[in-house]
Amino acid sequence: MDEFSAEPTSMSLLLMAPARKLADSNVAMADYNDSADSAIRLMKEKETKCVLLSRGGEAIGIVTKTDILYKVLSQGKNPSKVRLEEIMTSPILAVDPDSTVQEALSMMDKHAIRQIVVSTNSSVIGIISRDDLFEREHLTTSSAEDSAIQGTPVCIINPEAILFNKDNEA
Repeated sequence: MDEFSAEPTSMSLLLMAPARKLADSNVAMADYNDSADSAIRLMKEKETKCVLLSRGGEAIGIVTKTDILYKVLSQGKNPSKVRLEEIMTSPILAVDPDSTVQEALSMMDKHAIRQIVVSTNSSVIGIISRDDLFEREHLTTSSAEDSAIQGTPVCIINPEAILFNKDNEA
């Protein structure tokens, strides 16, 4: 995120940013044999929505809060008795750090997922979450709206394309 000293000023800048710049490096890791209960505690502690699962130090899968909700809690299973390996998604889907955010979103859409790992040479750099992107989009949009309200032009528009209310009254 170093490249952006402030929030991107437009959605196009956000979508064209390299994935590495928006990847959250606060990645929660758990052993594949841990319980869903421990993953819930870890997600809460790390303030994240997913946990990467490892076996022998290598990431082999991912469990999200949605996995726990639908595969454990909604089925009345005891989270302390369900092993993460039973509910994980594997293989992990990832994008290259130089991929654009738009490419990461396209991959998320294609596979109907809400988080995607950013990795290079088998190393995890971070995770991009659709929710984080929506939040950034909101901040970007709010920033543009604030600028417009304060009088700073957001864009240039052809005056002939605008019909003011007072023009209708004449």
